[in-house]
Amino acid sequence: MEDLKYWLALSQFYKFGPVKFKKIKKYFPNMEAAFKAPYEEYLRAGIDEKTAEEFTIFKHQVEPDRLLENLNKEKIKVLTIDDPAYPKLLKQIYDAPLLIYYRGDLKAFSEFALAIVGTRKYTHYGQQVTEKITRDLVANGLTIVSGLALGVDAIAHSAAVEAGGKTIAVLGCGIDRQSIYPSQNRYLADKIEAHGGIILTEYPLGAMPLKQNFPQRNRLISGLSLGTLVIEAGEKSGSIITAMHALEQNRDVFAIPGSIYSAYSAGTNSLIKLGAKLVSGAGDILESLDLTQAVAYTENKKIIPESNEEGLILSKLNYEPVHIDELVRLTKLDASIINSTLTMMEMKGMIKNLGGMQYVLAR
Repeated sequence: MEDLKYWLALSQFYKFGPVKFKKIKKYFPNMEAAFKAPYEEYLRAGIDEKTAEEFTIFKHQVEPDRLLENLNKEKIKVLTIDDPAYPKLLKQIYDAPLLIYYRGDLKAFSEFALAIVGTRKYTHYGQQVTEKITRDLVANGLTIVSGLALGVDAIAHSAAVEAGGKTIAVLGCGIDRQSIYPSQNRYLADKIEAHGGIILTEYPLGAMPLKQNFPQRNRLISGLSLGTLVIEAGEKSGSIITAMHALEQNRDVFAIPGSIYSAYSAGTNSLIKLGAKLVSGAGDILESLDLTQAVAYTENKKIIPESNEEGLILSKLNYEPVHIDELVRLTKLDASIINSTLTMMEMKGMIKNLGGMQYVLAR
């Protein structure tokens, strides 16, 4: 996609957050036009004078082709908000990022996802609860979302992987290997990806883990999830910010109660007083979200091929566009058979034709 390099170029400018980026997208016919536009056009698009002036200078330092090359070198992919594979739950929030960088398997994006967050300095109780509840949620078909931080986040990611489940790690920095923060969790990031999970961020390659990035990042953790579970947290912690984002996004907030004498449970106990749902196990969450049938529902949604040709084609498709010529090469089927089978599969709702002879799975 030729326009992608201009999406990347625009996303490099730190003042183009979701709201300004949305104005640009609405005003210009495409991102190439947006990137190459003169100063006056940015003003007409609704960008304030200072930001427009700064970007007009900034863009001369950016090489869109180089950005695309660097992305490919790092084996990092990008989803724009227009992409059919963009996560549905995240798209529903007010300030959804127009561009997300990711590594991993898009199948990990799920309608059945729960955020698990908590303190970096956890207790033995916090560890036990996180491991047990994560395993039980995974066994019931849920994807676990967290922030790859030390402590509860890392425990939740690890427990999900060990239980054979999918997990999504959302970072407040770039996801190129050198930028992953904390550096101690680079191996965990690789493990998540190797086991069918996803590492993602809205920040470009090389973006540092600046303090202000993490409250922003937290809205994505809650935005990707049906609800947010806080295990252990102090009264003024990032986990509480994530819970507040969840409430603003009209998502459920759950909290594990703890000792009134423990500073690590002060935040969770306060959330419960404010109306968060007190839970003591995965069953409480599944019941509250009416997800007791999640496993059966997920199984029913699997696409079942009705012929050998369909099965062969489905095995080569995913949620990223595949050209028909590539399908011919991969399946070794005759082009006329591929054409007729694809037409039938599209009519059955199994696949989508994105135009330009590009195909993806329908769901």
